[in-house]
Amino acid sequence: MRIDIITCLPKLLEGPFSDSILKRAKDKGLVEIHVHDLRLYSTNKQKSIDDYAYGGGAGMVLQIEPIASAIDDLKSKRSYDEIVYMSPDGEQLTQALANQLALKGNLLILCGHYKGVDERVRQHYITKEISIGDFVISGGELAAAVVTDAIVRLLPGVLSDETSALTDSYQDGLLAPPVYSRPADFKGLKVPDVLLSGHAANIDKWRFEQAVKRTEERRPDLLKKD
Repeated sequence: MRIDIITCLPKLLEGPFSDSILKRAKDKGLVEIHVHDLRLYSTNKQKSIDDYAYGGGAGMVLQIEPIASAIDDLKSKRSYDEIVYMSPDGEQLTQALANQLALKGNLLILCGHYKGVDERVRQHYITKEISIGDFVISGGELAAAVVTDAIVRLLPGVLSDETSALTDSYQDGLLAPPVYSRPADFKGLKVPDVLLSGHAANIDKWRFEQAVKRTEERRPDLLKKD
């Protein structure tokens, strides 16, 4: 898989992609992640990429020209399965959506900033819009990092135990059950006996029951979905 990200603040993405699972995935050659500075596609001396909104109002808007140039340049070198715009009013990121995107080959992600991008970009260049929640952050960079992490960890070979991702929250429509580790008794706080029993069927049954219970308590909306 290859993921290209267009942003006006490339340094914001250095940290998320230089450590932990994403770094290991890149080092193994399982994914390529390339960050592109939108300002390099500006045609003016100041390398500005934003301007005032037509009609007035507070905030600046990312202009269509540098974005179009960046997307056209990248598309001239390879085809993309999706051109994604990170937007607070996009499709909500879910595990199901991450699973779908993990099956793609090449993805291009555009990070918005300020008051967003010129609407013509969204109408004529973007194939999918994604939101990470019903709130607003300063730009699309952190959201793009979240989406990238959610996708890459699902790729075969990225996790040391490939079954780990299959037991994450939301994969089966439930929240994950409680987990415990050593010691079995910490100042009187004990691990449930069933987990120490070695009886695989009983453990699986307990975990399922706990997953259902936790989902009922914390996210009952998940149980109402078809």
